[in-house]
Amino acid sequence: MPQHTQDSKTQDSPPNAESLHLRFTQALHSLADKALDSKPKIIAILGSSGSGKTALAHSVALQKGCEIFSLDSLGIYKGFDIASAKPTILEKTQVCYHALDVLSPSEKSNAMLFFTLLCECILQLKPNTPLLIVGGSSFFLKSIIEGLSPMPNLQGYEGWLESLGELKEQYAFLHSIDTYYANKIAPQDTYRIHKALSLYKATQLKPSEYFATHKPTPFPLHIEIFALDKPRDELRADILKRSQKMIEQGIVEETKEVLESYGEGILPLNAIGPKECVAFLQGKITSLQSLQQELFFHTCQLAKRQATFNRTQFPKISLLSKHDLQKELDKLLSI
Repeated sequence: MPQHTQDSKTQDSPPNAESLHLRFTQALHSLADKALDSKPKIIAILGSSGSGKTALAHSVALQKGCEIFSLDSLGIYKGFDIASAKPTILEKTQVCYHALDVLSPSEKSNAMLFFTLLCECILQLKPNTPLLIVGGSSFFLKSIIEGLSPMPNLQGYEGWLESLGELKEQYAFLHSIDTYYANKIAPQDTYRIHKALSLYKATQLKPSEYFATHKPTPFPLHIEIFALDKPRDELRADILKRSQKMIEQGIVEETKEVLESYGEGILPLNAIGPKECVAFLQGKITSLQSLQQELFFHTCQLAKRQATFNRTQFPKISLLSKHDLQKELDKLLSI
């Protein structure tokens, strides 16, 4: 069933650091109210990179009149169409997609943004329209289901963080003010260390104290969770084809354009795909054949981590073959 292309709606507008928390709070409260009188059917289709979950979801959405929420940490950025395997222009005229092309490459993504976008997406769904949550960044889904603590604005503390020294010294400072919380974070985890220190600076509370007094609010609606399970050899063969196709489609040229516009210090260039292309453009990878091998190898590693995460972090997940998943989705969406 063809659907409209997504316009520039409020839920997919770029977030302002000062307003994201307000948007998050408002959307969550509105969704909690909606949960009392209307419970839209929400189904998550997870799976490793290259498993075919996106194509499957598009086919199901087309047949059953679903909309799709993209759970992709790279797809949320503009400029990475090939690297994140975004739906084509034609596919976006057939099915309404959400959470794509929300951020410029220089902006930062986080779980609260995905949580907010998902709430806002569900709030504007037409009656009886199912939503498919599809993507490989399932750690965001785990955060959404378990809930997030309300957060103050953590922007503006970059200078203070730099004054503490390099990452090693920053981690040591965090350890000195909150040993319990620091022990939960890897010393190399730049994002979480900076977030914890900025939270301390903003609130004058230890991160462990802040989270103890600001409990997360769980997602108020039920999400049925599936993962597309594919035999290892078959998945590796598909990843190899995917790596070849991306190079043929122009992932190197796409990455070069972003690199020239924003510089190499931006977060999405650390993702698998863009990261290897940057190395190729800098001469660290010397041939397209070697680039393809690197893309294949690192994507296989990522796929293994994704499969392990999905299997161990969601207690009520169903791991199904493509055939069995199609049958299950058909049954669920026919009720």
